[in-house]
Amino acid sequence: MKKVLVLGGGFAGVEAAIYLKKEKNLDVTLVSDRDYFYIYPTSIWIPTGQTTKEKISVPLAQLADKHGFNVIVEAVTAVEGFIRKVTLKSGTILEDYDYLVLALGQGKMSAKGIENTLSICGKPEEAIALKDKLDALVKEGSGKIAMGFGGNPKDTSAVRGGPAFEVLFNFHTFLKRKGIRKNFDLMFFAPMEKPGQKMGDKALVMMDKMFAMNNISKKVGSKITSFEADGINFADGEKMEADLIMFIPAGKGHSILEASDLPLSEAGFVVTNEFNEVEGFKGVYAIGDSASLMGPKWRAKQGHVAEVMAKNVAKNITVNINGGARQSYMHHLNILCVMDTGDGAAFVYRDNNGGKMIPMPFIGHWMKRGWGWYCRNSKLGKIPRIPGM
Repeated sequence: MKKVLVLGGGFAGVEAAIYLKKEKNLDVTLVSDRDYFYIYPTSIWIPTGQTTKEKISVPLAQLADKHGFNVIVEAVTAVEGFIRKVTLKSGTILEDYDYLVLALGQGKMSAKGIENTLSICGKPEEAIALKDKLDALVKEGSGKIAMGFGGNPKDTSAVRGGPAFEVLFNFHTFLKRKGIRKNFDLMFFAPMEKPGQKMGDKALVMMDKMFAMNNISKKVGSKITSFEADGINFADGEKMEADLIMFIPAGKGHSILEASDLPLSEAGFVVTNEFNEVEGFKGVYAIGDSASLMGPKWRAKQGHVAEVMAKNVAKNITVNINGGARQSYMHHLNILCVMDTGDGAAFVYRDNNGGKMIPMPFIGHWMKRGWGWYCRNSKLGKIPRIPGM
């Protein structure tokens, strides 16, 4: 029986472990520094109290019991790709594996004073801290709230702007329902001239309308020089004063993989071919945020692309053993999301033919809430998987 080691317990790693066990005669072990799978897209509702960390976390032990893979809960400290050797924090060496799947996620671009910010895409505890800060401002009755995201000039696919927009609009709806929205300044910031441009020109126009309609000010096109406890400093000399700063830094290569012998892109991501194979490293694959994403300029790292990669790798490992045609992720590249606003949503889609953004008042919010329920229960095998999802 061939042995497969999967590093990472996020969307890519968990999906890989599940689908590897659907293939025959594979012994699969997943390594994660958390004992749970965290459904990040639904964490946007933790700060406004619509969900909790516990409700959107799925114990890895339950997933392992259901699907038949093994779990090791421990941090990875080193990877030697050429010989498929992995070192854990305890000093344990894992090396008796035929295939290695790298799904450790990505690192974060650093910024001066970033400790003065909280990220909805960071550690789950940061979402809880955002809730505490928002609750404190509501108790005070007024405040200035700034939300934004950063860029990585070396790899624009590693920018996550959608969650920042979602949390911003959810805060607006939350404060509006409490009848105190007029007492709060909501502000958006980003260093690029046209944040969200990957969604397409029509989507940008609609976003501007949403900002104006909801009285959200914005500052774009100026580099962020530093964060302070009371605001954000920009290269043009302006300071945006804020009592609460939510900032999503752009991604870069994971530090463990950057220190490995693996081939890396300029931004530090593992270079693979379209089948997610690390060429020259027999039996080694990289998926999800760990991999350098091929494709057009508008490409973006998203959970559904990571899951396509994971399913493909499960199939490609079997093909490597038994023969057959490998599967590429290139045909599945698109931007697809339901951007929640707390009282509705917008359907966003982008491919080589352009982009679209379709308003979905009221029903859109509950569609995304429903997806969160589906994600949890389908992975636990309590309901069937929808083909293509």
